[in-house]
Formats: sequence, structure tokens, C-alpha cells
Amino acid sequence: MKIEEDLLLSYGGEIKSYKQNEFIFREDEKPAFYYQIIEGSIKENNYNELGSEFIQNILGTDQSFGDSFLFLHKNYNINAVALTDCQIIKLKKDDFFRLIKEYPDLSVDTNKCLSQRLYFKTAMIQNLASSLPEKRILGLLDYLKSFHKDDDKFSFLVKLTRQQIADLIGLRVETVIRTAKKLERENFLKIDSRKIYY
Repeated sequence: MKIEEDLLLSYGGEIKSYKQNEFIFREDEKPAFYYQIIEGSIKENNYNELGSEFIQNILGTDQSFGDSFLFLHKNYNINAVALTDCQIIKLKKDDFFRLIKEYPDLSVDTNKCLSQRLYFKTAMIQNLASSLPEKRILGLLDYLKSFHKDDDKFSFLVKLTRQQIADLIGLRVETVIRTAKKLERENFLKIDSRKIYY
């Protein structure tokens, strides 16, 4: 979901810069802000008891994150970490609720966005249960493309490295590379200058 920057700023939003690998928020912290990416990309992740990283999501320009936690009385169960240098608008939780109360259309848009994420997250979990790497990759690409306005075939540029795709769906990078080539031969995706289009 994207809220116009001027509107966020008029309700007290502030623009903050984050360096690559800097934490925006950490697991177990109390949610206090609505976040929207102006420029750059972030990942939502956790670490298991052995210290292995599990990437939950990767988000980029104009996307919001952490908003679902504002509606709960629970601490974050994920981290948000800058994947690249980022500029992000932060809006305090109380100001965010005042904004969506005064602009009911934004409240509806927020619900749509959260519902869409939940729907595709559920679909992605089902695909992750598959032993077929093709199904895992296509499930991830469907999820990522769901945030893209153009639905035409090969209109979506996947802004993830092969390693990031592997980390998101629990495959080895070699398997992702081999399977992506197979999916291209079968016309499910297109690879041009090492970039994947879906």
C-alpha cells in the first residue's frame, strides 16, 4: 500500500535514512510506527536458535511494512533490515490511526493490502510445502507480482538475486539457477541479461 508522501508528512511523518544492513526494527520490540519505503529495499527476517536466517519478505519502493503489527497488542516477531541504503517515512502509530480515521478510504486500502498479503502468504506457504522447486519458485513469483500493477506476462522484473530467492523458499542457489532456466524453456518466465521477468 502507498500513502502519498505529502499526506504522511502533514500528519507528522519523518523521513529517515538507513544504511545497508541497518536494523529498522528488531524482533521483540514494541510496534510504534507505520513505515513506507521511499527508495531502496528492506527484508523482514528472523533467526532460528542456530542463528540461521529465514527471510520472510523483501519489499521495495512505495511499499509499506510492519503495518499489520500496529493493529495488535503484540511485539514484532520479525526484524526489518535495510537490504540497500534506504529512505523511509516513519509515522507514529497514533498519527497513523488518526490519518486512517480521517481518511476512511485509506483504512479500506490498508485492509485490502493486509488481506492481499495474507492471501498470497498462505498460497506461498502451500507452495513451500511442495518438494518441487518449480512450484516453490512460481509460488514466490506469484506472491511478489501480486504487488505489481501490471499483470501482463513478463511485465514484472524480479528485483531479487538468485541467492535471495533461494533464501526465501529454502532451496540451494544452484537449484534456483537450474530451475529458473528450465522455467524459461517452458515459457513460465523470461531471463534477459541475467534478470528474471515474470
